[in-house]
Amino acid sequence: MPNTFEPILGHDFILQTGHFGDSPCKVTELDPPNRVGFDWGKDWHLTFELKKLEDRKTEFTLIHSGWDAEKVTEFGQPHSVVRGIMDGGWEKIVKENLPAYIEA
Repeated sequence: MPNTFEPILGHDFILQTGHFGDSPCKVTELDPPNRVGFDWGKDWHLTFELKKLEDRKTEFTLIHSGWDAEKVTEFGQPHSVVRGIMDGGWEKIVKENLPAYIEA
């Protein structure tokens, strides 16, 4: 997604989320090259972690927290609906796009 992210703790940035509009975000965790975390909108938090393993391998962990079945997003969709959409998106990003980018 197009965005104005900068790796600066406390930096406010925008994620352009297509037909859902622009989402305000804020960098809340920064430990290069191991971890970055940010608040996304009013409810969600994302964390990306890298852990060095043996044999020149790296473990990648993505945590997308803040889901609440009782809540509605800023753009009027229930969390449960958006979570289903995002699960498919994260699946593609982590299992297809990221490996293709790294291996290119």
